[in-house]
Amino acid sequence: MGGVRRWARSRLDYLVFLGSREWPVLVAGVGVLLGAMTVLPSSIGVALSVVALVLGVLTFTRDVRLLRARWSAYDFSVIAAPFPHQEVPPPAGFPEGRYLAVPGRGTALVSDVVDEGLRGHDFPVELAEERYRLPPRLRATAPHVLPLRARGRLLFNGAVVGLRDDPLPGANPLRLHRARFFDGECSNELCGLRIADRGTGEEFDARRRLLVDAGGRLRSLAESELADPVGISTVALTTDDHLVLVVQSHRNAASQLLVAPSGSGSLEPRDLAGTLVDSVRAGMERELCEETGLRADEVASTRVVGYARWLERGARPEFFGLTRLTASSAEVRGRRAKGAERLYSSPVLLVPVDLAALGRGLRAGADLLALLPRRLREDGSLPLLLALRAAALADLG
Repeated sequence: MGGVRRWARSRLDYLVFLGSREWPVLVAGVGVLLGAMTVLPSSIGVALSVVALVLGVLTFTRDVRLLRARWSAYDFSVIAAPFPHQEVPPPAGFPEGRYLAVPGRGTALVSDVVDEGLRGHDFPVELAEERYRLPPRLRATAPHVLPLRARGRLLFNGAVVGLRDDPLPGANPLRLHRARFFDGECSNELCGLRIADRGTGEEFDARRRLLVDAGGRLRSLAESELADPVGISTVALTTDDHLVLVVQSHRNAASQLLVAPSGSGSLEPRDLAGTLVDSVRAGMERELCEETGLRADEVASTRVVGYARWLERGARPEFFGLTRLTASSAEVRGRRAKGAERLYSSPVLLVPVDLAALGRGLRAGADLLALLPRRLREDGSLPLLLALRAAALADLG
């Protein structure tokens, strides 16, 4: 029964989102329904109602055909190639920014300077009064993009929080805004699609048009017109130094079938706690407990250790944490996600790790993948790899 409710909620979110953008079709449909309801046994009234019903059906049919023709005027396909980071320098104000590209997983903009500043300083935040709204050109593509993104998945249009400033040294305060999950799907995730006009063959290069500024550099968050929902991921370590990880299911919006951090997702309005670090920490611990079945009293501490921007996902902001548990690997073995989260992750996967050794190897210039166990090297998602990198460097000092 719970699965039916989740499916119904997912479909309702999807239809409401599309319906709000294609309201003329809905109005015509309502006209058809009202016309049918007014066909009552009376002489002239019956005749007029039948005429109204016929006209409504014709109008509704025309609108649906025009809508389908407009939706089918473009070809949408997934871009398999990684983001062309060699051609797009980091934002000018991003200190010592560099790209970390992992074949088959993705590309991230990282900075050790930003990570160190984040570990030693908190940022006040300012939440915009008005929630994010898709700009006109993105709103026009939303009816095309969302069905493609939703295909074969249960997507819910939940509330999320977007970020409008990178957490750079000296930034004060950082601007946040309320958004919905579908806003990110129709803006940031658009950058992973190739869009071609079937009639002219002309392609819309979303990566270049939406992520690159006039000088050829990656746009800063302050220059972005995307929803930029805040991604949050933490890796949890047991008392006997085992990572508590999960494997994403095929229903996930990203990193399907890959090994994910202990808790990962998007920052939500209920996580906001006055400052950036406190808010991100609250979101990480919420996701951790939801996705692993851990209890809040088994969390000793969570430290926010890193930041990156995930290029293939519209350069969205991602924060990473390291959570210390009060439980051993034996105590958490067999745990799994709660409620609806069971659809998206497996029972916990326990992997022994020496964070200090990993940090020393990274400081010595070794490749991250070469330092990891085979399972994580081959199947680790980009958020997991970035979280482990940041956690190892932070743990080293």
